[in-house]
Amino acid sequence: MGDVKNYIKRRLENDGEYSADYDSGYEEFKTGIILKTLRLQNGLTQKEFAERMKIKKSAVSQMENHVTQIRLSTLMRAARLFGKKISISID
Repeated sequence: MGDVKNYIKRRLENDGEYSADYDSGYEEFKTGIILKTLRLQNGLTQKEFAERMKIKKSAVSQMENHVTQIRLSTLMRAARLFGKKISISID
């Protein structure tokens, strides 16, 4: 089981509030994990990533740790920085 799945499993088992809001919050959480994974794969610290994105290091930490919602414009800048594309679907 991957790191993200292990983390989710532990939180679902130990945090009742997290469990109740899991479905609605999962996509936002996953976005932060994706940003962190991309940052690490590219060998960037939070500070270096923040400088390239022209945002504060604290904003990077908040996005990666699901403390704040991530704006679409921020996601688009991150995607360009890493040479990626954003795909959005409504099911």
